[in-house]
Amino acid sequence: MRHRRTLELPFQESTGVPAPQQAPAPRPGDLPRPVSDRPGLAVAATIAPAQLWLAVHLAASPSQLAPQDLERLGARAQRLTPRVSLDPPDSLLLEVKGSLHLFGGVEGVSREMAGECLRLRMPGTLAVAPTPLAALALARAGRRLGLPASLTGVPASQLLVTDPAQLVGKLSPLPLATLRWPQDTLGRLARIGVRTIGEALRLPRAGFAWRFGTAQLQTLDRLVGRASDLKDRFEVRARFRRRRELLYELESQAALLTVLGPLLEELGNFLEARQCGVLALECRLWHRAVPPTCCVLRLAAPLADPAQLAALLGERLSALVLPEPVRACELRSGPLVARVLDSGGLWQPGERGGGAAARAPELIERLRARLGAEAVHGLQVVEDHRPEAAWEVRELGAHSSGSQCAGARRTVPLGVPGGGGAGPDAVEAVPLAVPGGGAPGPDILSGRSPPESARPLWLLSVPRKLRELHGRPRRRGELRLVGEAERIETGWWDGREIARDYYTAVDARGVRLWVFREREPPHRWFLHGVFG
Repeated sequence: MRHRRTLELPFQESTGVPAPQQAPAPRPGDLPRPVSDRPGLAVAATIAPAQLWLAVHLAASPSQLAPQDLERLGARAQRLTPRVSLDPPDSLLLEVKGSLHLFGGVEGVSREMAGECLRLRMPGTLAVAPTPLAALALARAGRRLGLPASLTGVPASQLLVTDPAQLVGKLSPLPLATLRWPQDTLGRLARIGVRTIGEALRLPRAGFAWRFGTAQLQTLDRLVGRASDLKDRFEVRARFRRRRELLYELESQAALLTVLGPLLEELGNFLEARQCGVLALECRLWHRAVPPTCCVLRLAAPLADPAQLAALLGERLSALVLPEPVRACELRSGPLVARVLDSGGLWQPGERGGGAAARAPELIERLRARLGAEAVHGLQVVEDHRPEAAWEVRELGAHSSGSQCAGARRTVPLGVPGGGGAGPDAVEAVPLAVPGGGAPGPDILSGRSPPESARPLWLLSVPRKLRELHGRPRRRGELRLVGEAERIETGWWDGREIARDYYTAVDARGVRLWVFREREPPHRWFLHGVFG
């Protein structure tokens, strides 16, 4: 009950600015104080009157809304102002101060926004205030108090605040639940009799921050304008989409490519203006009585050149079988990707490999256009010491820093990659004695790390069992084991544990093989790879 007297003080709202008084010198450790101890004066002195925020709180529950619904409403709201911010999962904010003279004031802007909600069948409550958090709190309170959704006119008088001096007075009776603080914080405040925003504003700042944290205190400052509240601006994800109706039906793929030429030129200009490219392009061919035919072109690198896109799209169209003549065509781009323009090399194409790297994406795209997207793919290195699990197929165009040859994997001796302690990827790579070949070599006795093991480029999809004679592997005769062995023991955490000793072997024809011997009985031999 220490703060009983403070809680019972009447809430004062300033209508004028009193004579300036000299503020006491701050003591070390004190929290920043507002401009005045009287909340009304603090708001009037700190709120920037150049901002006016319109909040839309949707009536549907958050579980019924998808992120795309809020983005659709945000895209429509950009017709009124470029400063649109999303507040997931059920709210939207618009800074409308600069748009009032274009739509007839607050009434006109509110009416236009209500119309957009009505057209998208997304009813909600509208509120206007000088700060974004205050507008959100008023809109949420309007729904909580049972006010009708403002779909035909101006927000109710309870939800409309255009004078900064009246902001605190309008917010004071609102419940703290409109700020969406953690339930534990709301329960603790309720136990000391604080249930509204006004009661929270009257609490001593230092005691409030000590008991409930500075995050909630900063929220109150942003609510009444004592602190700035920066909002991320919503940007519509730009995509290209054009459709062309044909005067007559077409059955030839070559004629279709001629018709698509102007659309590809528009796409090129669209991408050039934004310095972007696309990794996917969809062409839809509309028929009279059957569903449209879809032709999807996937690219290995961002592309914006209409001529190259036309050539690749022509390859894909030539492989299509049209069920009916085409009466309309449409182009749809995937998400835009920033283009990185490379400088030219010193060597000309064909000289010392000059131009090979630049032509690689073009070759990949042409192969995929002719053979299909599933026929050409990339490889991705995986952080796993098991040879059969150290790589995986990845989609071309999904650039990754780890896209290097799997054969370049380094095996760290007696530890995990990076030299740390034992963990899930722990692997032993120590020189072992060749079975039947005597005792271990001197490297084990001296504790020196073995040389890095060579890995073959060609791995069998499933290790092939080898014939044996007196415990020695055979393939076209007895195999000769060369070099030192590499021991790999890992995979216990996912049920695919391996314990193997790998060797480089040479057969009677001089072919170098990669074989391993099981460490557990019956100690069988397997062929796992072939060196090139």
